[in-house]
Amino acid sequence: MSLAQLHYTAPTPGDGESGGRFTAADSAIPGPVRADARPLLAYEAPAGTPDRLTDGGLRALPVAFAFSALSDGSHLLSRTVATGAAGFHAHAVHLPADTPLPGRVLPVDAWGAAGWLSGAPGRTQSDPLTSLAVSGPSGGLSRDGLGDFAVSRSPWLAAVLRDIRRAAEDPSAPQVVLVERHSADVARWVALAVAVLPREHAERLTFTTYTRRPGSPSHRIAGVLPQDAPDVSDPRFRVYAAGGPHPAGEVGDAWAGTAARIWRHRAPELFREAAELPGEPFAAGPLAVTALGAGIALGTRERAAAADWAAVRPYALDGKRTQQLADALTAPGENRSSAECAAALRLLTALDGRAPASVTAPLAALLVTQAVHGGDVTLEPPARSAFAGAAGERAVEALVAELGEDLLAELTAGATGGVARTVQLLRIARLLGLDRTEVLPGAVRRLAAALLDDPEAGACPALPDLLDEQFDVRTALLGELDRLAPDDPAGAERLLARVSLPFTGTQSLPHLRMCAAAPGAKARGADRVAVLHTVLRAAGMSPFTEPLVLRTAVGLAWGGETLTAAEGLALLGETTSDAHRTAGTWRHLVDAALTAPADDEDGPALAHDVLRAFPQETGARERACLLLLDFAREVRSGTAEPGWAERVRALRDRAQPLEPSVRDHAYDAVARRLLAPGRPEAELFACVHSEDEELIAAYGRAARREEVADLLRTDPGYTADCFTVWTSHPHAGAAWTRTRTALLDEVLRPVVRALPPEDLTAVEACAESEGTSRTLDAFRAWNRPSRSLGRLGRRLAGRVRRG
Repeated sequence: MSLAQLHYTAPTPGDGESGGRFTAADSAIPGPVRADARPLLAYEAPAGTPDRLTDGGLRALPVAFAFSALSDGSHLLSRTVATGAAGFHAHAVHLPADTPLPGRVLPVDAWGAAGWLSGAPGRTQSDPLTSLAVSGPSGGLSRDGLGDFAVSRSPWLAAVLRDIRRAAEDPSAPQVVLVERHSADVARWVALAVAVLPREHAERLTFTTYTRRPGSPSHRIAGVLPQDAPDVSDPRFRVYAAGGPHPAGEVGDAWAGTAARIWRHRAPELFREAAELPGEPFAAGPLAVTALGAGIALGTRERAAAADWAAVRPYALDGKRTQQLADALTAPGENRSSAECAAALRLLTALDGRAPASVTAPLAALLVTQAVHGGDVTLEPPARSAFAGAAGERAVEALVAELGEDLLAELTAGATGGVARTVQLLRIARLLGLDRTEVLPGAVRRLAAALLDDPEAGACPALPDLLDEQFDVRTALLGELDRLAPDDPAGAERLLARVSLPFTGTQSLPHLRMCAAAPGAKARGADRVAVLHTVLRAAGMSPFTEPLVLRTAVGLAWGGETLTAAEGLALLGETTSDAHRTAGTWRHLVDAALTAPADDEDGPALAHDVLRAFPQETGARERACLLLLDFAREVRSGTAEPGWAERVRALRDRAQPLEPSVRDHAYDAVARRLLAPGRPEAELFACVHSEDEELIAAYGRAARREEVADLLRTDPGYTADCFTVWTSHPHAGAAWTRTRTALLDEVLRPVVRALPPEDLTAVEACAESEGTSRTLDAFRAWNRPSRSLGRLGRRLAGRVRRG
């Protein structure tokens, strides 16, 4: 096949011509292609090039060897050389879309092809050109020369290959700009890259070995001289300069890292060997497996890629290569990441039963060693079958000698890695057959406490495996969790919501069963007492026989919240005081009574029952508080002994600091009773003269209730009585004076002023019948709207009291 050629020439100054022109062009190349080709074939000499050049200076100018993408999907392979300071000659071949070079030669292989012309042909049609192949690899770029070049560019090699890969895969990726003083070195960079790239990407990789203006979409790689290098911070480019700063940080690409190591070891034949292995394009696994098999040391990321690839395709390697891979992965002295260890475990799992113990035992030993000394708590121990046969037994004996003492010591002292670490060590101890008799009880206690302290940690996948594998650990751990659950039922409930513990066998585990049943009971929307009944049924035993289940049930039903007084009455009524005393739940009953709101009559009732049920458990302050509540109950029921005000003050002083709700219960009960018809006059007198501001203020608040207003509007005798009381005892103290004056003006007067005449007459009759004529005069004077008469009424009221 004859290649379609173009010759594009720009004359040197003095030739009498200006501008570039096609001096020869194949007639098969359409006009739009020629138009696309013009700017790509143009050549701009480096800055500072003298007008007149010697032959040596001319040959020293860069060569623009390029493989360019055109707008119609076709490509142009070209070589442009300078013929003077401003003159140049470009020789190009046009390749239609999806058409490779003859013999599927890679474009960069044509770098040193003999068919390239450096001047215009003598006629408009070029001589036929059927091939651009050359003798030797990479178009005159020798294997040894490429190896030397790769070694010289070691600091940048992996990063450049990474970014060329990105450019080959993604058209929107930044252009790779290679800063070299010689265009042949740029060609060597391209040759290094295409040797590694998958064939289909290598054939389409566009590049130019020299340009003054990088950024053309026709090229994914651009070579520039140092003076033309773009700013490294420009997001359009990835700039690499030989002799410049080394790339910072890790490359982060196992494929590029492996390829770079192969090139540095001057073994490009491994790329062809790796290409024969199955895998996706740019998969690091085939490259890494091949490199490790050839004895090339790789980093942990690359070794992980090799192990992962082989784990998915254990059939792809013969016995020899599998052994080579295992030997490389278990080589001593390497720093191994968690990802590498996890990949090695997946490989071991795939090889278990397929490969001999000479392969699996070293891998398993490596994983055990890494688990004990590596610090990765997520690394699972291998299966026991990996140590099959004599080779496996010898490996286990070596591990016991090397690791056994340290492992048991850490279990004894307490693993610093929390739940996951303890689980890991217990599994390894079982795998190695270590005697755990002495360390197991302490390890289980710490493990159970850690699970309750941090239930999220219990979600580690290895915990269920541990419990499935080791019956003794399961029995001990479940028993310890059940023992601890009454003191932290919420933690046990959270743990069981995240971890499905096996409640099988002969263990009763009442507390754990309650914790497992609690979420369902709460989800059904039941009240808290019903939740308590549900979880108690789940326990399978009564609080009378095992009082601690009561503590667990209360903790599950109420959590950190306080019981209401009604709930406390129900709970105390259903269970004996002995059960509450043993379980320690009597404290919840005390709190429920002491925090009951002032309008909750169940609070005093609960306090009465608590005082009878737990006479020895409450402290002096709490007992005084409960007695105040019980006193409020007695006052409301009419059974309180005389001396209310004195008793309230005495109990209040003993109950300091006093809960506001308890104080309000006692004061409100006394105040309401003193405002009720048929009150004890002696108690009223004692309250009025007590000079207790809080008690008298409670009396004032109670008098403003709507129930009092209703009585004032409907009961003339009550209205007259309130007038008499509220105009009495003028010398009882400032607190009483303020309160009674406010009640007269703000409570009684608005009601009386709104009474119809017949009701007002009834009130006056009651005032006269229950008092004297002076009482009636005082009431009338007080009820007159005139201020002066109001003062007269107050004077008359004083005379009535004195009379």
